Amino acid sequence: MQSPSSEGPVREASWQWDGEADGAAREPVDVVGGGGDGPRLSRRGLLAGAGVLAAGAAVWAFGRSGADQPAPPPKPRPTALSGPTPLWTYRGPEAMTPERLTGPPTRPVFLSRAGLQVLDPATGEPARLLTVDPPRGNWPSDLEVLGKVVLGPDRAFTTSPGHLDARHLGDPAADWSLPLPDDLQGSVQLSGFDDGTLYGYVWDWSQQSSTPNGRLFAVRVADRSVLWHLSIDRNERPFTPVTAPGSRLPCLRNLGGGSELVVRDAADGRELWTAPSTGGLSWCVGGPVHVYVPDGADGVRALRPGGEPAWTVSPARGESWRAMALVSDGPRVYLTRDNGLVTGHDAVTGARQWAYRLPFLLDRRSHPLVVGGTLFVPGPAAAGVCAIDTASGTPRWTFLDSGPGKDVWSLAVDANHLYAGHDDVLHALPLT
Repeated sequence: MQSPSSEGPVREASWQWDGEADGAAREPVDVVGGGGDGPRLSRRGLLAGAGVLAAGAAVWAFGRSGADQPAPPPKPRPTALSGPTPLWTYRGPEAMTPERLTGPPTRPVFLSRAGLQVLDPATGEPARLLTVDPPRGNWPSDLEVLGKVVLGPDRAFTTSPGHLDARHLGDPAADWSLPLPDDLQGSVQLSGFDDGTLYGYVWDWSQQSSTPNGRLFAVRVADRSVLWHLSIDRNERPFTPVTAPGSRLPCLRNLGGGSELVVRDAADGRELWTAPSTGGLSWCVGGPVHVYVPDGADGVRALRPGGEPAWTVSPARGESWRAMALVSDGPRVYLTRDNGLVTGHDAVTGARQWAYRLPFLLDRRSHPLVVGGTLFVPGPAAAGVCAIDTASGTPRWTFLDSGPGKDVWSLAVDANHLYAGHDDVLHALPLT
């Protein structure tokens, strides 16, 4: 499958440009007429006239067969309305589905129902299309882990019955498929990739039981070896991102009437410590010192090694907001709320250092990134991406494009570019 590039004509997709349908929306349903006192044509008359014109056009086209005919003008590419000028813009044949990725990519990719289109970072030209089996259940599913795609530096990881599949992002000859041992046969789910290791879990429904056996596992990609696997409660799974600094593997364990955080050693999977949840554990982020989780009251709780609470940021009396998964760069953590407030905090004490009110609201699909002193916060399609200075909380720019859409912006980053996209378009923006 050949996808459209950023340099050639843009293929038809799901965009509607300003004024594109305005005329159609004002047409009467049954009567189309000239203005003033002129005659008004019925729909029957219009159809008859259209038939005569079509027949004449067919004869004219047959007589011109072989002659050069003008190509229809391409639809305009989305253009930046504000913010930095894109280095290139890629427009896919259909809307992307970034919710199937376990984390932000470190290179430009376009994941849609058609597959994973790998793009050239310098030009945006399609490099390789990897077909990906659609997830089970309703499409798309941004809540279930089924059908997730894990990206490493140079490979995409998926599963097939009894196998772990790795496909190179540029070289088909470097693809491989690893048969999993008997203990890891079942419904295999991948959680993420970090520092050369792929993590996941498996549910085994082969036994005649309503409670399947579960196992966590880790695979070293370099030599395609299973580092460890161990039996777990069937309701335990790793969070994404999968590891925290210090080789910690945070996991969510459901307890029937509640849940708890389980922190394991990433080297061998052994349990290090647990912490009870005061509410739903919808996310977990690990920092150099603390592990951050929801506090059960729409805020954030920082946990010391061992699970003891360090500090909490929660709505004050009379406030109504919910914290999104925070972002950490080491010395600071950055908290985004669904009401559009962004705050920077000292990672050790939790003290607020600055606050900035975004010009848009956020929801759980917004996943900020922090890179080189800038916090990038994606909003709804019409709101764009806001870049905030991490030291002062001062906004640097907001990037928008002219294309309409319904999705939230998604972000990815490499050493030189920020990749920002929504719906069926992806832009490459300079980091500096």
